[in-house]
Amino acid sequence: MKKFAFFLMLFVWCGAASAQETFGGNDCTEDCSGHKAGYDWAQQNGISDESDCSSNSQSFDEGCQTYLEDPNRGSDEDDDGNEIDD
Repeated sequence: MKKFAFFLMLFVWCGAASAQETFGGNDCTEDCSGHKAGYDWAQQNGISDESDCSSNSQSFDEGCQTYLEDPNRGSDEDDDGNEIDD
């Protein structure tokens, strides 16, 4: 019974550890605020070319690219519908 409890706890822990937020199909680090910032910037500046999505931040660039792929998706939620804080 102790083995079963151990493996059950391990399974639950692994499942929780692998649940990561995504934005436009891209993994977020701590949260998706960098992706949101890139998406918002692209939207506010009318970006239409992927070459304009180049900065020193991977998450910002991915957010910008997400805007180009889906300009109607919005930036307020991650892919799972969780609200992203500014």
